[in-house]
Amino acid sequence: MPNKPSPDSSAPPSIVWFRDDLRVDDNPALAKAASSGTPVVAFYVLDQKADRPLGGASLWWLHHALAALQTSLEPLGVSLILRAGDATDLVPTLVSETGAKAVYWNRRYTASGIAQDTEIKATLKRNGIEAESFNAHLLHEPWTVQTGSGGPYRVFTPFSRAARAAGTPRQPTPAPEMIVQWSGKANSLELDDLNLLPKKPDWAAGFRDMWRPGPEGARANLASFITDKLSGYPDDRNVPGIEATTRLSAHLRFGEISPREVWHAAEIADAPRDSIFKFHQELLWREFSYHLLFHYPDLGSANHQSKFDDFPWADHTTGEGAERLRAWQHGQTGYPIVDAGMRELWHTGWMHNRVRMIVGSFLVKHLLTDWRVGEAWFWDTLVDADPANNTASWQWIAGSGADAAPYFRIFNPVLQGEKFDGDGTYTRRWVPEVAKLPKKYLHKPWEAPINVLRDAGMTLGSTYPHPIVDHKTARDRALQAFKSLSETPNAA
Repeated sequence: MPNKPSPDSSAPPSIVWFRDDLRVDDNPALAKAASSGTPVVAFYVLDQKADRPLGGASLWWLHHALAALQTSLEPLGVSLILRAGDATDLVPTLVSETGAKAVYWNRRYTASGIAQDTEIKATLKRNGIEAESFNAHLLHEPWTVQTGSGGPYRVFTPFSRAARAAGTPRQPTPAPEMIVQWSGKANSLELDDLNLLPKKPDWAAGFRDMWRPGPEGARANLASFITDKLSGYPDDRNVPGIEATTRLSAHLRFGEISPREVWHAAEIADAPRDSIFKFHQELLWREFSYHLLFHYPDLGSANHQSKFDDFPWADHTTGEGAERLRAWQHGQTGYPIVDAGMRELWHTGWMHNRVRMIVGSFLVKHLLTDWRVGEAWFWDTLVDADPANNTASWQWIAGSGADAAPYFRIFNPVLQGEKFDGDGTYTRRWVPEVAKLPKKYLHKPWEAPINVLRDAGMTLGSTYPHPIVDHKTARDRALQAFKSLSETPNAA
């Protein structure tokens, strides 16, 4: 048989355009380029205009995720070209500079991302360039899970049943064993030129202590979870004082690990089936959020239920409303479990999921602040700020979303603290002002006698604030406001 010709590194390359898929394993776009036998060019564009601009915490993560991607590509002989600007122009420009004959990428699901991808694909094809996109971000594409009538789901439980019935997610694939190196040259920014990291002030010290962005950090978190935490997951996941969750949300958001890899790692784990089922349900909640975002593109800006358009939100821009919002943002509400969550968020860029529900309910229902205000704060401060999960979850908390929490579900921050942080491990860590209080008063320091406060080194209104609202009064006010909408028909 004749010898197979050696790959030509000077041949026209294929471009792999990376976005929210910063990995080499189980990356369909990269696999397609590698299997084509052509040289491969890896490309990343920091485009802060075509889609929603990333918040500060996400930019910090992105810097380190890109550094990790560069490290992963090096053994494959591929350099990552970095540029900043409008990808609508920069992708075709790189095609022209390199003489590429194909561009591959993995799909996005926001309306603006889809619109940009559609425009770029049309431009490339008009110029005779192959352009193909793939699914790397989800277990199932949003349009493949449908109701019996062929429409989208709006309730999670039947969605999850349908998603499971759609079949087991395919097995993840390893990174390409060999990629043809491109011998050409193209200009690239240095990673530091993207200015993704905070400088003055450098507020990310707590992030560096807690996180290890990149595929290696993702797999370390996954292995630790499967080995030590999965068996107790159904109950332990609600207790913020113990490390019982995966810490994978930011890794999944930036595509450093495939959701298929996570699904199958749990599927074969030595753990009770109910634990595996519950964990898979959490992965399916992520899928459901993307399902909603795809079918309802304005999920992040408009009430899913239109009756909430008339909701009497408080003015959060001036006066008492603005002061209360600042107190919530800075963890100074006077409710220790709420303040613990907001301080954890500020210090680490992350917050325990149970506490996210508590602080979200407090903002929306105790302070009657529009859910979009909280969503925007989380978008800027969470390392895992996700365009689907963040918006769908805030709408769920507010009651305005699909399959939303009922309006009368108003979390009592005292009872929530006592139920899920009864020994105070979590609260004492993040709110040291109350750390010396006995358990009886930890979540309601305003009820502590003067001598108990004194022994704990506390002075309410000085070392720690009085509650910014009374729970009963705030609850009654919220019930009245929400009840006024309860008879209004929901949006279709």
